[in-house]
Amino acid sequence: MIQEHNKFQVAIIGGGVSGLTLAVQLADAGYSCVLFERNRYPFHKVCGEYVSMESWHFLERIGLDLTEMKLPQIKEVRVSSPSGHMFSQMHPIGGFGISRYTLDSELAKLAKDKGVQVKDACKVTDLKFDSEVFTIVSEKGIYTSELCVGAWGKQSGLDNKLSRGFLKKQDRTQNYVGIKYHVTLDFPDDIIELHNFKNGYCGMSKIEENKYCLCYMTVAENLKKHGGDIKRMEKEVLYQNPFLKTYFTKSHFLFEKPVAISQIKIGYKSAVEAHVLMLGDTAGNIAPLSGNGMSIAMRSSFFLCQQVERYFKQQISREQLEKRYERFWKSQFRSRIRISGCLQYLLKNTALTNMAIGLFKRIPALGDKVIRATYGSPF
Repeated sequence: MIQEHNKFQVAIIGGGVSGLTLAVQLADAGYSCVLFERNRYPFHKVCGEYVSMESWHFLERIGLDLTEMKLPQIKEVRVSSPSGHMFSQMHPIGGFGISRYTLDSELAKLAKDKGVQVKDACKVTDLKFDSEVFTIVSEKGIYTSELCVGAWGKQSGLDNKLSRGFLKKQDRTQNYVGIKYHVTLDFPDDIIELHNFKNGYCGMSKIEENKYCLCYMTVAENLKKHGGDIKRMEKEVLYQNPFLKTYFTKSHFLFEKPVAISQIKIGYKSAVEAHVLMLGDTAGNIAPLSGNGMSIAMRSSFFLCQQVERYFKQQISREQLEKRYERFWKSQFRSRIRISGCLQYLLKNTALTNMAIGLFKRIPALGDKVIRATYGSPF
């Protein structure tokens, strides 16, 4: 027998930016919501920690005072290759830097203040849909909800339980690992840099409190070839780029060990599966080099909240809700994901990176057009 206080209109599984921003919006609209996060806030997460300016007003509108945080504003992008070639251009849209440690924890506090039942340090172990009701089995009890949102990120055991289609199409040669550090060093406040190395790339930009995010992604095979030794791989592979060698040897590293993630796949998955509405990376992974993953997550939460409100007002059915959301995801993000995948292929290839840098230097408008292709407008 499910306790009455464990029954909600919406259950969100995953407490990253997509799940948390949706929870805040639903609470503001007056709907009961429970959110599950397997980690305990605050915690670090592998992420480039650069957010497109298209999300600035949205975050302030739902209750985060970003202006008061005095976050660094990113206005220029630079791209380099191991040969030392560098391309520099003013970013046509721009962004700001904030760590996931700060952003997620501030959003979680906001959600709690607005009445969301936030269950952190709580893993969801099972999920079922029957008779128009979801049953969620977690480490803190069993809950039910009318709607369920999947926001657990890149990959989870729940994907297997739902027998999601993307699992059958996985290409092991496209399996990536991500590594993140926080560092201090002498580096401009308003620039984001992307540095190519063999089969990978590394980003560098400022976040809050005079810290910098140093985050890279590479094919899993790169790490495997070096016996799983991250430091050895960095010295033998990343250091081939002179800019990265300088940053790794001159920076003061603030973590005892890096934050790491594996099994990263780039591409569209599905926005709805087994009646679960997927948000952010759970629906599809855009290549991190685009700097647009968090804004896609938040934009999808903004649209989904509007459709959920229509559903609860009985203006649309469950089937219509699911179809509208699926169409939105495909129309808004699938092309961005494809373009970012092509850019990722380019940036992990040293020869192609050199060619692209030369081309962008000769035709600056082309670089502007490529950047805009993976971004959206403010919402």
